[in-house]
Amino acid sequence: MPASTHTVTNQPPPLVDYDVFTADPALVEAVARYAAPERAEEVRAELSELGRSAGSAQAQEWGRQANEVPPVLRTHDRYGNRIDEVDFHPAWHQLLDRAVGAGLTDAWSRGDGQLRRTAGFYVWTQVEAGHGCPVSMTHAAVPALRKEASVAAEWEPLLSSHTYEPGLDRPASAKAGAIAGMGMTEKQGGSDVRANSTVAVPIGGTGPESGEYALTGHKWFCSAPMSDVFLVLAQVPGEGADAEGQGLTCFLVPRVLPDGTRNTFRVQRLKDKLGNRSNASSEVEFDGTTWARRVGDVGRGVATIIEMVAATRLDCVTGSASLMRQAVAQATHHAAHRSAFGGLLADKPLMQNVLADLALESEAATALAMRLATAFDTAHSGGEGAEQERQLLRLAVPAAKYWVTKRCTPLVGEALECLGGNGYVEESGMPRLLRESPLNSIWEGSGNVQALDLLRALQRSPEALNAFLTEIGKARGADHRLDAATKDLLTELSDLDGIEARARRLVERMAQVLQGSLLVRYAPSSVADAYCASRLGGDWGAAFGTLPHTLDLSSIVERARPVSS
Repeated sequence: MPASTHTVTNQPPPLVDYDVFTADPALVEAVARYAAPERAEEVRAELSELGRSAGSAQAQEWGRQANEVPPVLRTHDRYGNRIDEVDFHPAWHQLLDRAVGAGLTDAWSRGDGQLRRTAGFYVWTQVEAGHGCPVSMTHAAVPALRKEASVAAEWEPLLSSHTYEPGLDRPASAKAGAIAGMGMTEKQGGSDVRANSTVAVPIGGTGPESGEYALTGHKWFCSAPMSDVFLVLAQVPGEGADAEGQGLTCFLVPRVLPDGTRNTFRVQRLKDKLGNRSNASSEVEFDGTTWARRVGDVGRGVATIIEMVAATRLDCVTGSASLMRQAVAQATHHAAHRSAFGGLLADKPLMQNVLADLALESEAATALAMRLATAFDTAHSGGEGAEQERQLLRLAVPAAKYWVTKRCTPLVGEALECLGGNGYVEESGMPRLLRESPLNSIWEGSGNVQALDLLRALQRSPEALNAFLTEIGKARGADHRLDAATKDLLTELSDLDGIEARARRLVERMAQVLQGSLLVRYAPSSVADAYCASRLGGDWGAAFGTLPHTLDLSSIVERARPVSS
């Protein structure tokens, strides 16, 4: 008798009910490497608990629902009153509740805070990336707020709380926790925030000394508009003016004022985006009655938010590394269970080459993200090595932001293809990863901005280059291809002719050499050898799956494959 037409065969089981953290050797090893010995078990247990939640069918369903039912803007209530509220699917709030509860907005005052928080962000973002935007901004707002002690005293406990309380029915001071957003970008300026036209005018009987201002202007991109508070850049005419006659200043804008009334915060529309569908990105207007509190000195807005930008750029690196890891997990899982042409896909030499190449790129991104996280911990500790790590971050953050986010989209596209037609179908989850993949390259400064920021750091801080060279020099002599690439990089750095037009090539090479140094020091020999042969030695094609066939490809793939319980 023929089999029933509805009998399902040769389909991989769902990748669910597994520990996203412990199933990722590269991540587990990095956390063990950098965590303080006295906290290692605590950090591992914390991340494993989050990993089991991230791998659950329930969490994956939340991610699907939050994207299939996107947020909806309600500008007015039924009576015509302006309310400017955004409705989200309940799954959005479930995701945020778990993220906040796991401490993903609480890093600046905990031991190994950046490391454990970055690793947690990496784990939980594999469930759904859109809600990571308010999580990232809430986390990153803290160092900016610390520029104004009284503001930090009021808001930092709320932003670092492990309790998520949505809604605009009461002021943040009446809540157990708060979420932060930011409003930097305007229509006419984009990344050039010094072109901002939003104006801030002092209010109150004591003048500018009170720190209270009224804002008038617009913001072209303001994500998570239902947040409790926002950091906003605006011009203070005639005060603290820079060379262009403007006083670009940072302000704190709450959605609900201390007396419980709504601040003026007009949400004009929500952006219809390629991906990141669960997250409400909006255009907002301030009409002159918007109350704001100054943060930092007048005219020092960029300096005030610079650490916030560095923190959110690290999250761009981590978010892209997370997307890459989930794509590789799905591809290797599929290939381990799907048979074609007489055997498992995972055993086919050409498929092994593709999967191993994807796994290399993913592990290199993971290693770099975790190294940056521990550098943040040391830099903010004020202890031994703090200045060295601060200088390293000046180059390593823009280099990593440029390169890792650039590699995300081609990797996810290739991983999708490993699933064949199934990968092109929404139910697989791969199209959502693909739509999400370009975002981190754009957010917090696109590729050219990162490259130019790195050039400025090179020109202004010789100490930053010394710190970078010291870091990659820790692997000197361990691999001849890494040594040769380092020598070539030094030659490139010594030639200033046409340096701006060559900036992308330079930044790319710096990121690859740094990744190579980390893998040579810490990864299994099969991984380090393959990375150096392809990325640094040039034995590589123009697409994934073009590694030298003599490498130990099977062990690289097996290391990358998650095992479901």
